[in-house]
Amino acid sequence: MSKRAKREKAETLAIPMAARVAIGAVAVAALGYGLLSRPASVQPARTPSAREARASSTPVYVAPVHASTAALTPAPAPIPVPAPLVEPPKADAGAPGALVRQVVDYTSRQAPGTVIIDTGNTFLYFVLNDRQAMRYGIGVGREGFTWSGEQSVARKAEWPDWHPPAEMVSRQPYLPRFMAGGPGNPLGARAMYLGETEYRIHGTNNPATIGKKVSSGCIRLTNEDVTDLYERVKVGAKVIVLPATAARRPSPGAPADAAFRSPDPASPSNRSSAANAQIPSSGPKVAEAR
Repeated sequence: MSKRAKREKAETLAIPMAARVAIGAVAVAALGYGLLSRPASVQPARTPSAREARASSTPVYVAPVHASTAALTPAPAPIPVPAPLVEPPKADAGAPGALVRQVVDYTSRQAPGTVIIDTGNTFLYFVLNDRQAMRYGIGVGREGFTWSGEQSVARKAEWPDWHPPAEMVSRQPYLPRFMAGGPGNPLGARAMYLGETEYRIHGTNNPATIGKKVSSGCIRLTNEDVTDLYERVKVGAKVIVLPATAARRPSPGAPADAAFRSPDPASPSNRSSAANAQIPSSGPKVAEAR
């Protein structure tokens, strides 16, 4: 065989061999890529049970408390309760500005909305809370016409008419039998009637009498103050009238407000007559509710 024929035969055999090598290389590469690109199996996260979670937490040592030790531990001291009010606070009605309506410190066991009348010091307190009250300057009954006890507001009236009682008219015939409400009416701008008595908390057309003891038992305020009080006081509100003298201290075990509880002025032994509740004082014949 000639050299040319041998070379052509060798070239013919070399081509398939190269193809086979190339194909093998491609197959090996594909197999390796497949192995490398296969995703690793992922184990799902497992939530530990409550028991395992408690077991894995840091333990805390709690010393046991024995009954004998607990018995030796002193109980916390109780918070002291303020002593109830048994006497009205000391105040001088003659001090400058004392009779002006104002909020003052006033310790009381009475419910908010209660009216407390300090006859001796000519002040009226409207309880706001257990520590404060609105204080008003008032005119009260003159000597012989004071009273004390507990009543309630039976009704209220704006610019009330005045009907002098028959007993008063029989003693002072010059008094009108009827006077319509208005600025000239001695009952003033507002009136709050106390129970079934002749006593009232009312305004006045004579503000100079505030702070004085001139009435026949009724409690008077300036028209401005009685209008303010009228808006605060509700029908049915408790009204406590303190004695003109210093309130006595209650005996041990007595109710907190025992010092306030004088005999009811509406009782037969203590009730003033209708005439006394409305008798004007001696002097010029000027109609003025007393």
